[in-house]
Formats: sequence, structure tokens, C-alpha cells
Amino acid sequence: MPPTDASADAGTAPDTDPGADPYPGPGTDCEDTLDLRLPDELIALFGGTPEQVEGGGPVEPISSAGSVASAGPARPIEPVGSVGSTGSVGPARDDLLGGIGDWGPTSTPVGTFQLVPVWVERDLPLVTRWMNDPAVSAFWELAGPESVTEEHLNRQLAGDGRSVPCIGLLEDTPMSYWEIYRADLDPLARHYPARPHDTGVHLLIGGVAHRGHGLGSALLRAVADLVLDRRPACARVVAEPDLRNIPSVSAFLSGGFRFSAEVELPGKKAALMMRDRALRDLM
Repeated sequence: MPPTDASADAGTAPDTDPGADPYPGPGTDCEDTLDLRLPDELIALFGGTPEQVEGGGPVEPISSAGSVASAGPARPIEPVGSVGSTGSVGPARDDLLGGIGDWGPTSTPVGTFQLVPVWVERDLPLVTRWMNDPAVSAFWELAGPESVTEEHLNRQLAGDGRSVPCIGLLEDTPMSYWEIYRADLDPLARHYPARPHDTGVHLLIGGVAHRGHGLGSALLRAVADLVLDRRPACARVVAEPDLRNIPSVSAFLSGGFRFSAEVELPGKKAALMMRDRALRDLM
């Protein structure tokens, strides 16, 4: 499961060409995934068809962060599609999360923030560099050549939209990597009492200059609330940072999440964190 990241050379080189704007306008790795179908009785409670309820109708949740240097996946992801190492998957357009590319920017205490779905041809070098930062690779376990990161991204982009990898822009500057995913359709659902439309979040902060100072907590709170605002069917956002990643767990707590339980996941013991719609104004 993903941790949060930082960029080893963030202090010496800019992440993007200042003369270009690779992120014009508003526009997942959840490891392996589950093929789940809601029982007919539960579908009836929502008053819709299976396609409406399971495909992201009017109800939905997410989570993860660190120092904030790494709060992401440390378990293998099963392919949900078939894309070669040289495939060029463009920005995700349809997803099971309510169209993240259309969510637009949101105001936070640290500046205007926006999630932009990953476009491999544009974002691969940047995300690869972040994944090779030692503070990040210790938890994400995706260090290596571009092909390693590319495969990780393409498994999500070639899938059915249940996990969407995104670049986080703070004041229009790419500074973080996020995976927003349907936790109720993820193997994580085997390890806790999942509810329909539970949404999960993985985060890594991609530059040393952006780590610390409460930035991760502020963005976690903002993204969790963005999910709850844009996905009326989502009752809670969930996260599962590695218990060893104390800064990540602390960032979630400061970001309005509550500790729910310790869970044994493939490759790690995790802290199950939740931000509940019903409690969001109290935390």
C-alpha cells in the first residue's frame, strides 16, 4: 500500500519546465483489485440498478500520508488491464470515483490545490524520480527504472477506473502523487468491514521543500473533504499507512482522520484510518 513521498533532488532542480504548462485547466495504485458485486438486497436499499449503485451513483470514501514523505502501497498490484511497457496511456477520463478530472481546484490553508489524473507520457519521469527517493522507496517499494513506475501506473490506467493515479498541484506546481481508489472494491475490503463506496487514498510528497510544516496534514484533510463533497454516496474516506511510518500516521490524525484498528495486510501491518462524513465537522 502506498506511503507518502519526497524528491531527493527537489532542492536542486525544478520538477517542471517553467516555460511550459503541462497541466492546463482542471482536468490510482491500489494494488490488486476485487471483482465484487453487491447483493441484490443491498442494491435495493439504495433504490437503483446494480450498474447505478456499483458504478458510482449518488453515494461514496479514501486515505494515506507520511512525514509527509511516504504513505503509499507496499504490496503488489495485480494487473487489471493489459498494457505493454511502452504503452502510452493518456489521462484517465472515465472512472468509478465520479470523474476526478472534473473535480477542479479547492482552497486549502496552504494554497489552492488540485488533483490531475496522471498522463504517463507527461508525468512518468517526474513520478519515477519521486519513487526513487529513499524516503519514499522504503514504503512504496517502487524504486528502479522508469519501466517499474510505468507498469505500476498502467495497471491502474488500463483498468476499469476503480483506482486513479493523480498528480497533486499546489498553486499550479506539481508536488505530490496520489492514488484515489474504491476501497470497497480493493483487497483491503477483505480486512475490515467495508461499506459501499468507501474510498481510499495513498499519498507521497514529491519534494523535500514541501515536506513538514503540516503540509501533508492540510492536504490530507482537503483531499478527504474533496472526496466527500464530490461523492455524495461516500460516507467515509479510509487509509492504511504502515504502522512503522509514524510521521504518516501522525499526518492522518492531524488531518482529521481517526484511528480505527490495526490490520495485517500483505507486506505490512497497517493503521486503518478513517475520516467519517458524520464527524468531519468535529475533527
